[in-house]
Amino acid sequence: MILPSEDYRATYIKEPDKIHKGMDRIVSSAVRGYRSRQGVLEKMKVEAEEIIGNSLKLRNDSDSKLKEFLMETQLLYRRQGRGYDNNLNHALAIMVEVSERTLGLRPYPVQILGALALYRGYLAEMATGEGKSLTACFPAVLAGWTGRPCHIITANDYLAGRDAEVTRKFYSFCGVSTGWVSSEMEPRERQMNYRKDVVYTTSKEILADFLRDRLKMGNCHKPSRRLIRQMTQPRQKIQEDLVMRGLDTAIVDEADSVLIDEAVTPLLISHPQGNDHLLEACRVAHEIAETLTLSDDYRSDITYREIHLNQEGRNKIEAMAESLPGLWKGNSRREELIIQALTAREFYHRDKQYVVEDDEVVIVDEFTGRLMPNRTWKHGLHQAVEAREGLELSDPSETLARLSFQRFFRFFRKLSGMTGTASEAASEFWHIYKLPVLKIPTHKPCLRDMLPDRFFPDQEEKWDAITEEILQCHQTGRPILVGTRSVSASEMLASLLEKKGLSFQLLNALRHREEAQIVVGAGKRGSITIATNMAGRGTDIKLERGVADLGGLHVIATERHESGRIDRQLFGRCSRQGDAGSTRAFVSIDDELIRKFVPSAFRHGLSLALEKNTAGSQIMAERAISYAQNAAQRLAYRQRRGVLETDTWLAEALSFSGAGIDM
Repeated sequence: MILPSEDYRATYIKEPDKIHKGMDRIVSSAVRGYRSRQGVLEKMKVEAEEIIGNSLKLRNDSDSKLKEFLMETQLLYRRQGRGYDNNLNHALAIMVEVSERTLGLRPYPVQILGALALYRGYLAEMATGEGKSLTACFPAVLAGWTGRPCHIITANDYLAGRDAEVTRKFYSFCGVSTGWVSSEMEPRERQMNYRKDVVYTTSKEILADFLRDRLKMGNCHKPSRRLIRQMTQPRQKIQEDLVMRGLDTAIVDEADSVLIDEAVTPLLISHPQGNDHLLEACRVAHEIAETLTLSDDYRSDITYREIHLNQEGRNKIEAMAESLPGLWKGNSRREELIIQALTAREFYHRDKQYVVEDDEVVIVDEFTGRLMPNRTWKHGLHQAVEAREGLELSDPSETLARLSFQRFFRFFRKLSGMTGTASEAASEFWHIYKLPVLKIPTHKPCLRDMLPDRFFPDQEEKWDAITEEILQCHQTGRPILVGTRSVSASEMLASLLEKKGLSFQLLNALRHREEAQIVVGAGKRGSITIATNMAGRGTDIKLERGVADLGGLHVIATERHESGRIDRQLFGRCSRQGDAGSTRAFVSIDDELIRKFVPSAFRHGLSLALEKNTAGSQIMAERAISYAQNAAQRLAYRQRRGVLETDTWLAEALSFSGAGIDM
């Protein structure tokens, strides 16, 4: 039997605040500064030290005594009466002791500091290796005690399952049940796991399940409408078919990736809809596009991934379309089809934006380097890529529901998060999500040696230099982690190392089955690990004994990313918990970042300066990187704002008509 309160919470969402503009935004920024002030951090530091100190006094208490107090506190949090939060610090002290007894891990003061920040609605910036997974458990228990849903959002399915299993004993001791949801689970298994107090899952899974539940309810997403439906049609039990039990608290791990990087594209729920005429048109468009040449018939804008036909190209298309059926008679429709085919050719490359597995195009997440099975590009782009690869074309999809991650995460009553790189996007975290950033100090001083970037006029010189650095570093016995931006780059480097007789581990979208195990072994003496982008994120690289004395892990970035945060994420894989380590980035003037955002005239001059080793060329190159990253981040921010504004507009428009999903 579903209680009325549970039925209400199953579909309740917090109405998102409007994004501030003008003077309101200035005032809001002042509020952010006040909430993130140093005094707040210092006060929490004192609390964290007191909690750790009090936990040491509990070492002689029996398990039953600790459980008794936790159960009493749980009742207070469930009822949420006046002063229920007065026992917070004592409850956390007990949890510290419980953590050591159940998991063998005694939290550091900085982890408790992070837990306090999460509980109070902050985004905690915690360095890699500082124990974010354990930190999230403490506020999750407090949220679980309320009886309302608590979701911990992780980077991938593996981490969701791992963290749920590893921490299960801790949660159980505290009277909280845990579950996890992955992409491979069936609806009934999902429903069972979502019924737990604390649920680990990914952003894509929880948003997809939320949208699917809304589709099941139709126009009965409001409790009053469901009550009327039950009275008029008592045999229909809509809420029993819902997978989730609502939204309330979300703790987002790797928050910058989930809330910023992946938020460029909204999530769509769709189903295939046969359209033989469109599939045939996509094939023909590919054949026509193959006859067109860059510059002569069209130009490409690499920054915005746009194709612009010139008059000569239009004339060619019109001439070839004369013998084609009616779909090709209209100028705008035929040009749209040709532009999609050219877009697929110019901007979507195999082993970079996608891979081909079992004669199917599988999209690669450009931020994580992971495969995204069962995902498709829209507006015929997916079919255009399939046609280019000579594969059987899949049916286009009809969109049933869509929602941006920005809007979705603002539905939660309580939102907090953790990441190692938040400062650069602090303003966006606040203005979009109302998340003030609090920088948590490291448990031990960071000993990372940030070596200066090396710049090269072309790709060949850059890869030769990377190979030489790997060889020299390997001879010292130090482990090496090399980050690449694409599958093709990782495979090319692997080929170069094979020619040098070096053994290595390769981790990319095509070789991802043992991701966590490969990353864990990246700290072994003499090991070489090549990984696309942030593969293995969320898994600590622990150094083998004696490796720290050799200088620790050496991290190499084979090019700079469009966001400086992603560079920091890669470099953050070394020097965890005070270990030694070093980093270096290698940059070529024809790297994608520089080609997309630095004017061609400046690129040409910089390339000549680097070839001749002109004085000041290094400074020029550094400024070019800075300019390119700033331009890329501004563009990405505008795209995210555009997605959010579209969602907001759709929600407001549909609310008047009563159509679609009321968001």
